[in-house]
Amino acid sequence: MALTLKQTLIGGVSLTLALSLSACAGNRGGGESAEGSNEGAKIGVAMPTQQSERWIADGENVKSQLEELGYEVDLQYANDDIPTQVSQIENMINGGAEALVIASIDGTTLTGVLETAESQDIPVIAYDRLINESDTVDYYTTFDNYEVGVQQGTSLLTGLGILDENGEETGEKGPFNVELFAGSPDDNNATFFWEGAMDTLQPYLDNQTLKVPSGQTGFEQAAILRWLPDTAQDRMEDLLTVGGGQQIDGVLSPYDGLSIGIISALRSGGYSGENLPVITGQDAEVGSVQSIMADEQYSTIFKDVRELGERAVLMVDALMKGEEPEVNDEETYDNGVKVVPSYLLESEIVTKDNYEEVLVESGYYEASELE
Repeated sequence: MALTLKQTLIGGVSLTLALSLSACAGNRGGGESAEGSNEGAKIGVAMPTQQSERWIADGENVKSQLEELGYEVDLQYANDDIPTQVSQIENMINGGAEALVIASIDGTTLTGVLETAESQDIPVIAYDRLINESDTVDYYTTFDNYEVGVQQGTSLLTGLGILDENGEETGEKGPFNVELFAGSPDDNNATFFWEGAMDTLQPYLDNQTLKVPSGQTGFEQAAILRWLPDTAQDRMEDLLTVGGGQQIDGVLSPYDGLSIGIISALRSGGYSGENLPVITGQDAEVGSVQSIMADEQYSTIFKDVRELGERAVLMVDALMKGEEPEVNDEETYDNGVKVVPSYLLESEIVTKDNYEEVLVESGYYEASELE
């Protein structure tokens, strides 16, 4: 029987990594025990919210893997409140954290508290969301977020029949009416998703294979603050009015939570069944996978948080041993002060055709979880 996501949280960390702890030579933060290991060293893990199942899984993942290696973990969720997250990080520092893993709510609001971390030689790893305007960020681990946007744009084109399953043009000229959504403007990733998607869609907008009835094609117009589903639902309801009642054939949505809100608005506007537009998403959340299975949402982008958590743990462990973490990108992520050394992971398009292979057979979900 396939393992569930929680059962496989620990499995990604290699045996070699676990065995190497007792032989570590150096330690940033002073958590080294008498035996020369980092057993018991405290790591602060700050996550943005528990309102998304994705972030709950991320937090549990990182915590479990760190604890398996003998670290003590202070995991906190800020429920999308910036002052709460700042306070939580301050408490982690005051409580003796020797490294910080931070998925920020707003990547521009942590400069002050991170200066405190730097003054105490506490390394900082930005987790999936880049921390901006700060030179105290040591490393960043995330997915190739521009490519995620490319995948979202590509899946929209595939769902509309403009591209085939191999990414080749079919000759379909439409025109198709689409509306565009972007993520939260205070999340650095949102612009990467948008740019990847729009670079993919722009040629088809230029030749009018795609049309945007509302005329809202700018990031600022499409952005949904804090990634809130209710905000996306309200905007979609407005777009149905602004578009003059024209049939909507597709919706670029950068996140599953927004997709659920968009579908609710479309249903209220008279769409149902085969009449629903092609709708994209991201994060392979249970509700959206079920929606894909029911032929409502067309696609989502799967980002395996088990791998992301493992990479963050590897970075923490290397830093605690006085070593340099492995990175594979030292050019892309400029936070306004420095280019942050990063490790980028790959993502995958999921549709009704491959969800079982990608999500169930890999052990990310049990089949029963998607019923």
